[in-house]
Amino acid sequence: MVLLTRIYTKGGDKGKTSLGNAKRVSKASPRIAAIGDIDEANSCIGIVRLHAKGDIDHLLSHIQNDLFDVGADLCAPDDKPGEARLRIQPTQVTYLEEKIDHYNQALPPLTSFVLPGGSTLAAYLHQARTVVRRAERMVCLLQESETVNPYVIQYVNRLSDLLFVLARFANAQEKGDVLWVPGAHR
Repeated sequence: MVLLTRIYTKGGDKGKTSLGNAKRVSKASPRIAAIGDIDEANSCIGIVRLHAKGDIDHLLSHIQNDLFDVGADLCAPDDKPGEARLRIQPTQVTYLEEKIDHYNQALPPLTSFVLPGGSTLAAYLHQARTVVRRAERMVCLLQESETVNPYVIQYVNRLSDLLFVLARFANAQEKGDVLWVPGAHR
């Protein structure tokens, strides 16, 4: 349970912050950058939800909660003996795969790359997808030097795929995908 009685602590005034294991690190560290990118992705999904309805809104709400789990996982890089940390699980990755398959089955096969855009919902989903891709790159960079739960990387990778499929699904309901035409304006 989280209980916040004060929002500012002044603990970060010198450019350091605490991880979930109480270790102090630079706010410019790759781990904090990855956590920040996940937070930004979650905020983008919050904006998407302003335009989503029904099942898609419910799905995005589920994902927002899972993204807090991702942040908690990244915030506590090591497990102490006898200590159970919140970690992304394979079932969370599988859940995204099932949703990708569900929404993708209603779509025609792609014949070209898709340009971001189309309906308002699709455009915001594409924007969220690109922010998730950036977060994924940051988590992968972090993994090169520090321990990262491999399911975090899988989850973020599947999430960007799901957002792409949801954007296509949203466009199929309205205007259709905006397709890339190679060399169209030479």
